Amino acid sequence: MRVLDASAIIYAWDNYPPAQFPGLWSWLANELKTLELAIPVVALEEVGHKLPECAQWLKNTEVLRLPISEAALMAAMAIKDAIGVVNDQYHPKGVDENDLFIIAVAKVHGAELITNEARQFGAQIDTRKYKIPAVCDMAAVGVTTMNFLEYIQKSQRVF
Repeated sequence: MRVLDASAIIYAWDNYPPAQFPGLWSWLANELKTLELAIPVVALEEVGHKLPECAQWLKNTEVLRLPISEAALMAAMAIKDAIGVVNDQYHPKGVDENDLFIIAVAKVHGAELITNEARQFGAQIDTRKYKIPAVCDMAAVGVTTMNFLEYIQKSQRVF
């Protein structure tokens, strides 16, 4: 199973409109129905705030909605400690609480995370500035990430 971050499905919706790429969206619907893809409930809520029609498409395809379980909550707290966030003082340039939940859900399910957050190059001194891919790359986290285009390429599907 792979887990979708809101940024990935929003990127897909914006850059591969369903009306122009029906084959892609048919394949994605099948990936969702066969549980190859799932989405954390917090990511689905983010999609709903930004692109209600995309969130509705996900719901119509009966996407598996992964809750924030106790195990995911504990993993999120451990990740929060690993990046040095104290008293919910998240850095505006880094991950936020929802991001930590999304990463934690992927970690708990042993899933790869599809995110379109940009990779950061060069050493970041302040770990609170880490974006999702950098947090996932931390030894304490260990979640594999890819962006939406890499996901399509990895599938080797032709549309």
